[in-house]
Amino acid sequence: MRPTPSPQTPQDCRLAGEQRRKKFPRAALAHWSSNDRKHDPLKLIVKSLHDRVEALSPLKYKRMCASPFGFFRGAAPVMAYDLSLSKNTGISAQLCGDAHVQNLGAYTGPDGRLIFDINDFDETIRGPFEWDLKRMATSILLTGDYAHLKQSACNTAAEMFLSSYAGLMQQLSRMPILAVARFQVHRLGGVAPIFKILRKAEHETPMHSLERLTEDTAHGRIFKTSPPLLKRLTGPDASAVLASLKPYTHSLLPERQHFLSQYRPIDVAFKVVGTGSIGLRDYCVLLQGNGTRDPLFLQIKQEAPSVYAEYLPKSQVENENNGKRTADGQRAMQLQSDPLLGWTRLGGRDYLVRQLNDHKASVDIATLKASDLAEYAAVCGELLARGHARSGDARTIAGYIGNGARFKSAMLDFAQSYAAQTATDWKALVKSRA
Repeated sequence: MRPTPSPQTPQDCRLAGEQRRKKFPRAALAHWSSNDRKHDPLKLIVKSLHDRVEALSPLKYKRMCASPFGFFRGAAPVMAYDLSLSKNTGISAQLCGDAHVQNLGAYTGPDGRLIFDINDFDETIRGPFEWDLKRMATSILLTGDYAHLKQSACNTAAEMFLSSYAGLMQQLSRMPILAVARFQVHRLGGVAPIFKILRKAEHETPMHSLERLTEDTAHGRIFKTSPPLLKRLTGPDASAVLASLKPYTHSLLPERQHFLSQYRPIDVAFKVVGTGSIGLRDYCVLLQGNGTRDPLFLQIKQEAPSVYAEYLPKSQVENENNGKRTADGQRAMQLQSDPLLGWTRLGGRDYLVRQLNDHKASVDIATLKASDLAEYAAVCGELLARGHARSGDARTIAGYIGNGARFKSAMLDFAQSYAAQTATDWKALVKSRA
């Protein structure tokens, strides 16, 4: 990844952000008009299904048709195109790329402790920092709608998200660089929905996955088959997946290669995950370490180019393994990452490799109350600010944002307009599939 070029002094960095307002006023962040579109959003979705498992397309459409939020989750290619239609700040950071409320969650860090952070980076890439904020703010409004909250509560939550982001970015812009790199959000356990996520994650152990995903046979544990969501693989298909683990090991640090070498592969399966990822090839490998009560599940997940890549300058889009792009983006934004995070190639395609379901859990949006959504949104803002500060320049971003009032107002206007557009696009999809 190319770091953002930085002027020599903190004052220069902040001034660079302030001067950006002259070229791209903060009020311009509010702009959205479907009249700018030259492509049908539903055709963009069809285009995004290229090189996916065609038989799974009906399942993807089914999940997208379930609600506007479901549509939003599967329509990252549409929003990437829509964001490209307007000018931007030109202030780059590593983007999560698919920033929405369910792409944050719990997982286990290298030291074994539970962590709550952004945890989905399929679309990660360097780009205008505000693109992540526009997507997250829109997702908060759609989440509130899904949970049947009043519009005022949805707006309050989105405002909390933007205020939290702007406030922490100002704080980070004044801190020592290494302090920014080590910065932790300490209040997570006191936020009701996140407390529930962490409690749930405590039970999502490898042994729990062993019981849920596999069955005992005369030949030992093997994956269950529950099509189309889970299908055990055998023969050449399974062998090809296992062969991809050899190049994967070279993407790990030497001590982690040593730990992995003490596990032996037991079985392989194909698994369907998410909404936006449906149709991409996703394999699970069950490995066994120090006896039958030491299972390890690895996920080998196909990574296509980021949906933003075609809309960004070539200087910001590196030609590399897309699994590596995803892993590097994740490490850039997260304080701690999965110790077994890496990448490989299989059948001419790029793949990310990581642990599967190791104490992982995310928010149940259907159960959120207004106060829960507001608290959760504030944490989303803090985690996104930290990720952007780690991978970009907090001083330049803070200089552009200023005191936050104009910035927040414009971003909220955009999110409201785009949430309404998402509902319109969702209705069009539902009608087209009737």
